Amino acid sequence: MPLSFRSTRPRTPARVPRLALVAVIMVLLSAGAVIAVREGRASGLLPERSWGPWTDGGIEGWSTHVRLNGWGDAAEADIHFGKAEDLTLRAYGKTASVTSMMDPTVFTLTPDGRLTARRLSAP
Repeated sequence: MPLSFRSTRPRTPARVPRLALVAVIMVLLSAGAVIAVREGRASGLLPERSWGPWTDGGIEGWSTHVRLNGWGDAAEADIHFGKAEDLTLRAYGKTASVTSMMDPTVFTLTPDGRLTARRLSAP
């Protein structure tokens, strides 16, 4: 008489917990991604269409261009002093600052798009 190698245990109940675990992990990863985008931590990965238009201005003799991200807490700024110096600031969820080399000025950009400049005094 031949032996039967068929399992008598049903496989469906064993798959349900795995599928539920995978679903929970996917939901948690998605929620984490949404939170990272909203806080501005992943703004560098956002599509170009999520950024608003560049607004032109000037500060301390420098030409400035600032734009805000509509999906997260982020702003970017391009700062130029003619052709002599170009600076870029990216405030993704936290304030960013940079100091110019040619003219000692500290620029600060906040995630809400506020750009300030402070000229350093000569020693």
